[in-house]
Amino acid sequence: MKTLYNLFLLLYPLGAKLISVRNEKAKKWLLGRKNVFEQLRLITHDKKIIWVHCSSLGEFEQGKPLIEKLREQFSNVKIVLTFFSPSGYEVQKNYKGADHIFYLPLDSRSNAIKFFDLVDPALIVFIKYEFWHYYISEAKKRNIPLILASGIFRKSQPFFQWYGGFHRKMLQSISYFFVQDKRSVELLNSVGVENVSVTGDTRFDRVIEIANQFQPIKVIEEFCSDHPVIVAGSTWTDDDEELDHYANTNQQIRFIIAPHDISKARIDECLSLYKHSVKLSDLQQTSIQHLASRFNVLIIDNIGLLSKLYCYSTISYIGGGFGADGVHNVLEAAVYGKPVVFGPEYEKYIEAVELVEREGAFPVENALELEQQFNILLNDEVLYRQACSASETFVKENAGATEKIISYIQEKRLFTT
Repeated sequence: MKTLYNLFLLLYPLGAKLISVRNEKAKKWLLGRKNVFEQLRLITHDKKIIWVHCSSLGEFEQGKPLIEKLREQFSNVKIVLTFFSPSGYEVQKNYKGADHIFYLPLDSRSNAIKFFDLVDPALIVFIKYEFWHYYISEAKKRNIPLILASGIFRKSQPFFQWYGGFHRKMLQSISYFFVQDKRSVELLNSVGVENVSVTGDTRFDRVIEIANQFQPIKVIEEFCSDHPVIVAGSTWTDDDEELDHYANTNQQIRFIIAPHDISKARIDECLSLYKHSVKLSDLQQTSIQHLASRFNVLIIDNIGLLSKLYCYSTISYIGGGFGADGVHNVLEAAVYGKPVVFGPEYEKYIEAVELVEREGAFPVENALELEQQFNILLNDEVLYRQACSASETFVKENAGATEKIISYIQEKRLFTT
């Protein structure tokens, strides 16, 4: 398996180079790493360093409460934040909570040695499910504590297969696992990993923080007015094709559609599917009263608003559930105490499963079921209120993972200034 892993490390950048001509994400992935070691040399070591690594933007949102709590608890510290994906780095490269932000150099023995020589972290935090063999091995060799925060494990992963010896060695080199559920503990225990405990998901802390900092958005308030509102976040084409008929035939309802991809082609596609739609950028430049009789669908063509938009929903729809990768972040919507609806692909996301079990979320198989579920929630006041309460309670009861991780770090003295 190590040979296959090294082959992957060899082929991945070659593949990125081949498609970078027509793929902007691949191009950024390559360019971002071009001079990364020159950038790393600019780090000064007047304070001890905590290195936090996130794969992408979703993992960053998961790790952000922990980053900020680490800075609060250990004032004499520098935070070095790395990303694997451009979708994390490009959005958060100016994040003020970290002292230095970089792309992670591709995993290799030489890159790991060079990275550790330049960064010299005193504590390492990987978020959720990043496992890079050479970086993890180098941390072990240098006796640097490395913890995994908000981890989640599934039986289908290589760690738990007969051929997974190489991957299991990575697990054995991690100092401690803070995982989201008991099933993850059981799986890790089954391969001899005992340094693990259930602390929950730091995303609960993050969405609560965002909700507490909510500021009204005037243009959204005026668009919604006193209508029932369905906010559909992180949608893909498959989602919009299930939603469009209901939106097109229910002009008394306001729809806010926030596509996962806001490229021109994708926005144009949404404008075509939704017959009475307008872009947010256009709405901001004209009179809302003038447009109110013509449009009931608002297409969000910028980034950064989605977590706030859910506050305006009567019902929230989360995209991704009609695609193979599954539903996106349900917690961003549930924190506002509103019912959540999504497509059938959700079972690998524990928070979505639990929210369904509590009857705060409702999976649907197709457009007909989606429309029926919307109508039930909009017309059955008792069921609606029960779903609202279930969502709100679910988020509140699962808060506190950040504090548990910080307490462990302090108790075990994994980091001292």
